[in-house]
Amino acid sequence: MDRRALADFLRRRREALRPEDVGLPVGARRRTPGLRREEVAALAAMSADYYTRLEQLRSPQPSEQMLASLARALRLTGDERDYLFQIAGHNAPTSVTTATHVAPALLRVLDRLHDTPALILSNLGETLVQNRMADALFGDKSHHTGLASSEIYRWFTDPSERLRYPEDDRDRQSRAQVANLRAAYGSMGPQSRAGELVRALQKASAEFAELWDRHEVAKRFEDHKTLIHSEVGPIELDCQVLFTEDQSQALLVLTAPPRTEGYEKLQLLAVLGQEHFVKSS
Repeated sequence: MDRRALADFLRRRREALRPEDVGLPVGARRRTPGLRREEVAALAAMSADYYTRLEQLRSPQPSEQMLASLARALRLTGDERDYLFQIAGHNAPTSVTTATHVAPALLRVLDRLHDTPALILSNLGETLVQNRMADALFGDKSHHTGLASSEIYRWFTDPSERLRYPEDDRDRQSRAQVANLRAAYGSMGPQSRAGELVRALQKASAEFAELWDRHEVAKRFEDHKTLIHSEVGPIELDCQVLFTEDQSQALLVLTAPPRTEGYEKLQLLAVLGQEHFVKSS
């Protein structure tokens, strides 16, 4: 671990960013360039004290998970992320870390979306990052780990995942999930994480096994869908998708036309956040 190189690199990257680059309000004039240390720490979901110790050459070696969070917070490119790992004393990022490193171009778009749900998914259905409105609509998905981090896996193994969709739309959603995984499997290969997911689901779900044998392949995202929220009920939304060049990640943006019921429900979610209504007895 090259503590001095790590500290200098983090400081330089922090100073090169502006609040608007990461979706933060500009606020009053700043005495120093770039982001504050506590802002980077918050973006990386770590304590400000820990991040400060990194820049002051006083920290223990950060873990790969911590470095991945820092790479995302500092909007590093793939090459910059690899360099960060190397000066911190780790090998080049594993395939898992590389696959979940959010494309900076998509992050720049997401950072500017505050009033409508938006999230970035991997080609295996993993939520890599989501904004506050997506938290309010879907709940926080960051706690899922292992195979369950894939919404494709959860769809076929956790019945509660299906409650988000109307009953008459669930068969279509099952086919779409499998078709998406088939596309990822084709590009990643049988020995990849996609292959691991397929083998696990073939054992866990007869429905998945039957759909997998159909060999349907597509990156499917419906242009219009109805989602069911536990508090505000059904919400009709339009879905727009932006893919990275290699198709490995997608930014989903969910909107509703002004003056519609769906729009009003999104406005209500913006106020409520993840709060639940207090039900009267």
